[in-house]
Amino acid sequence: MTTLYAVTLGCPKNRVDTEVMLGLLGEAGYDIVQEPEGADILLVNTCGFIQPAVEEGIEVILALEEIKANNPGSKLVVTGCLVQRYTGSLEQELDNVDLFIGTDGFQDIVSHLDHLNTPPKIITSPTYVMDSQTPRRLTTPAHRAYLKITEGCSNTCAYCMIPSIRGPLRSRTIADIIVEAKQLDENKIKEVTLVGQDLTAYGFDFGGKGDRLEHLVAALLQETAIPWLRLLYLYPTRLPDQLLKIMAAEKRLLSYLDIPLQHVSDPVLKRMKRPFGQKHIHDVVERIRTHVPDAAIRTTFMVGFPGETDEDVEIVADFMRNYRLNNVGIFTYSNEEGCQAEFFPDQIDEEVKQQRFDYLMEIQSEISMDLNQSYVGKTLDVLVEGVSEETELLLEGRTTFQAPEIDGCVYIADGECQEGDMVKVEITE
Repeated sequence: MTTLYAVTLGCPKNRVDTEVMLGLLGEAGYDIVQEPEGADILLVNTCGFIQPAVEEGIEVILALEEIKANNPGSKLVVTGCLVQRYTGSLEQELDNVDLFIGTDGFQDIVSHLDHLNTPPKIITSPTYVMDSQTPRRLTTPAHRAYLKITEGCSNTCAYCMIPSIRGPLRSRTIADIIVEAKQLDENKIKEVTLVGQDLTAYGFDFGGKGDRLEHLVAALLQETAIPWLRLLYLYPTRLPDQLLKIMAAEKRLLSYLDIPLQHVSDPVLKRMKRPFGQKHIHDVVERIRTHVPDAAIRTTFMVGFPGETDEDVEIVADFMRNYRLNNVGIFTYSNEEGCQAEFFPDQIDEEVKQQRFDYLMEIQSEISMDLNQSYVGKTLDVLVEGVSEETELLLEGRTTFQAPEIDGCVYIADGECQEGDMVKVEITE
């Protein structure tokens, strides 16, 4: 039996791609192992979105190359966004890799491994969309899973490489998504997180009268009994009131909205080619809090985009202080080769970017501390993840306003429960 070791880098969408490959390979008789030493096939599914992800991918590949060198006859396979983005140079720089597959072609991984040397590189324009009949081996804990509802992205943000790497928007049908959701439900999955590059664009490629995200969510609630449904990656310009009304009425659709705003200043948003401005952002937050007053809102802000001024950063700071969002991620602009903003004038010095990052993070740290303090004395619904990563003396779980691997956790110091249990937890500090 051929043994295979796989590692996934990047986002949950990438994880699903790896799970598809593992499902296909498992059906083909491959033995999936947990350690790379001694494996016949070493596979890494990479991210290539920004430079730190690229550097992480190269580090992992080089580490696997060393393991391969100590195991004559083993093969190294590199897949995903890094390959798609740097198709012209990786072969020359990583000559110990036996097979490169971009963001399309992984669905034929079995055939490619059967013919490893012909050719060594599989790069095509992304057109593939998985469906409910595609084998998939979950790599998440047994109580939660991701459900990918779209592929690609048709937005044109000036800083982003995703459309060129992942291709245009491709949506799965509601009927097909429901089939997979029912399979997850039958397997006693407690939390299903819907993912895609832009969830609120779901169905736009079907035409003017096609189904939309709110129709999909309603169908999932009706056709399954999954306790927690979570939405990630909601574009600010396409958040319908109907979806918010469903969220307010249905407890199983978690009152959690991940809306990557990236900035609040009109001049910066315009240069970013984001099709909205400051007024729309304020309107979106107000609509959410009108329809779903207890909603937890998560966002990300980018500092250091070309041409950004101190005044622009202060607009973001004022917004943060005013709206006090539950979770905010700050990251510095990375001038990525091939993105529209690569040659924009007025590039920002790295030291200035870091200063702006630190300034906004300090603001959010105080807000997060105050919000967390407000939960002391309350009893919250928590999904138990298992033994804490911090210490074996504690268990760890998440509330409805904490997405897996993103937003933090709840430490459980007293009482008895098991991984995957949904329990009531009193917050004491």
